[in-house]
Amino acid sequence: MCTPTSRVLFSILMGAFLSASALAVPETDAPATPQTDRELTRLAEWMTGYFNSAEQAAADSAYYDIRLRMVPIWRDRLDGYWLYVEQAVVRMEHRPYRQRVYHVTRASEDTFESAVYELPNPLRFVGAWRQPGLFASLTPDSLEIRTGCSIILRKTDKHTYEGSTQDQECLSSLRGASYATSEVIIRKDQLMSWDRGFDEEGNQVWGATKGGYAFKRLSKGSRLR
Repeated sequence: MCTPTSRVLFSILMGAFLSASALAVPETDAPATPQTDRELTRLAEWMTGYFNSAEQAAADSAYYDIRLRMVPIWRDRLDGYWLYVEQAVVRMEHRPYRQRVYHVTRASEDTFESAVYELPNPLRFVGAWRQPGLFASLTPDSLEIRTGCSIILRKTDKHTYEGSTQDQECLSSLRGASYATSEVIIRKDQLMSWDRGFDEEGNQVWGATKGGYAFKRLSKGSRLR
């Protein structure tokens, strides 16, 4: 027979159980983070490292031998992966023609975004791929985003991510251009990057004309975390 005391105790226990059930969130519903999103982590890992286009340049004089380095910075952040990017023609690595910061995140269930930022006083960071700790003096809000220049990437097979800028949204005034486009293919040991500038009439005014630059991986990047 249930006594008043046992009924009270039962009510208290049931209330605690229902409260805990209401607060519990199934693990599968938890938002992904860079630590739990394996696809995002793999994409960022494939993007980091030391690459060059020496093999392509040796086979076709239309292409330069370019050195490309991408290293992780701000590794303690949980809002995706931040990479410092530096490109330079061989024998002119002390004068890179491109310095950027990429912010690699998941954009949707089947897409990823590599947002592009410019650095304040970029000359200060020439060669910073050797010492990523130099970026401790910066924060993301000190960077200037290149609106419309993000690369939207999709996994096309288990070995490949492909993406590009969208339409004519990436504005550019370089060499008379009105806008720029970028097309990218990312694999474990190779990156293809095709950057071009176009004028208002759609005529190409800069960039490779025969196809993208093929960058072979020479070494892996440092750990992302």
